[in-house]
Amino acid sequence: MTGLHIGILDEELPFPLSSGKRIRTFQLLSRLAQRHRLTYIAHQNTDENEAKLALRRLQDCGIRVLMVPRKVPSKSGLLFYLRFLASLRSPLPYSVQIHASQAMRKQMIRLQQTDRVDLWHAEWTPYAQLLHRAVTPWCVMAHNVESLIWQRYHQTETNPLKRWLIAGQYRRWLHFERWCYSQAPRAIAVSPEDAELIKNDFQAERVSIVENGVDPTFFTPQTSSEPTSNILFLGSLDWRPNQDGVQFFIEQVWPRVLAQESSSQFIVVGRKPPAWLRQLLAQTKQCQLHADVPDVRPYLHQAAMLVVPLRVGGGSRLKILEALSANVPVVSTSIGAEGLRLNPELHYDQANSPEAFAEVIVRNLRQREFALSKATQGRQFVLTHYVWDSLADKLDQVWQTTYALAHNQPVPSHHPTPIAPLPRIPRAPTPVVKSTTPPEGP
Repeated sequence: MTGLHIGILDEELPFPLSSGKRIRTFQLLSRLAQRHRLTYIAHQNTDENEAKLALRRLQDCGIRVLMVPRKVPSKSGLLFYLRFLASLRSPLPYSVQIHASQAMRKQMIRLQQTDRVDLWHAEWTPYAQLLHRAVTPWCVMAHNVESLIWQRYHQTETNPLKRWLIAGQYRRWLHFERWCYSQAPRAIAVSPEDAELIKNDFQAERVSIVENGVDPTFFTPQTSSEPTSNILFLGSLDWRPNQDGVQFFIEQVWPRVLAQESSSQFIVVGRKPPAWLRQLLAQTKQCQLHADVPDVRPYLHQAAMLVVPLRVGGGSRLKILEALSANVPVVSTSIGAEGLRLNPELHYDQANSPEAFAEVIVRNLRQREFALSKATQGRQFVLTHYVWDSLADKLDQVWQTTYALAHNQPVPSHHPTPIAPLPRIPRAPTPVVKSTTPPEGP
């Protein structure tokens, strides 16, 4: 079975490749557009120039694009707080309310009426809300188990009012994901840990795993540069877990490092840093911010190591795979490296307390050959298990299996069509019971 018509639902077009979600989405779907007919339905990207670039790029890959005449509301400013307070009257999480729009539903209906879709694919959990009455088989991509992230927010937040608001969103996500994963014909997790959580806590019967990956021809080792003492953080700075991780590192780890290695530099690279984070970084000794860069590789090649000091999060971190593919040592918390089948004894260094994190950084600066030996072993493991071409094969099999089961057809044996090389792309940086009642519509 080949050549399905897949309807993709997403918040925006996944280009430029400036976030982990965009990278994963583009790398998988651009490859599968060579095997299937893809129609991408998305809200308008906030940046109009970026939207035009993304449209051209997806069309060049053979992906048909249908833009929804609506932008997802901003998560900053006075209007955001007013919308958020108004959202508390709904049983749905705030993100589901603002993403699953009637405008997108109308675009879906028009497409189904004029060009029948064989399989719907919700590229993020909130968009499953649009599919609860769908007759056509569908699947949902769980980039994270969102309720787990909100639970961890609650565990790390100390402000009583914020804790109360976070607890409310956590409960709403539990309710929504209970419905979503138990009702989806197929849920797709990015890690074995997330898959087990979706199965056990949400009683999902049909869960597949398509892990995150890396393009090893793009992220290659750089041997010509002189050794530096740059400590690098990469990540989308408009994502709260990354904001929390950078703040934790600056306040509790970085002073301990500077006390022993005074020439070190903390380099933060990422997109859309909020004003408060820009100010914090500007006030931090020996710290540089590089926002919205077109290519992260020069920063990787000039780094002594990558740090992933996350205390909150889910899914898995592409930046760890990219760093190891480039033979850059990695120091991460257990949450930061969660979801990856890497061994902290062999492939990277793991540290969870501020004291341990600083100690490992200092040791790696003083014992560079030891740190590089771990990175080299990590690189070999990544090249064996986390390459986009083989992961696209897995998603292809998920789509075809979901379609076949919905039509009482034999599940096809998988003999994937070879994927042609893509042109180089500039880069930027509580158990619950099964529910059959769909949540309130948008």
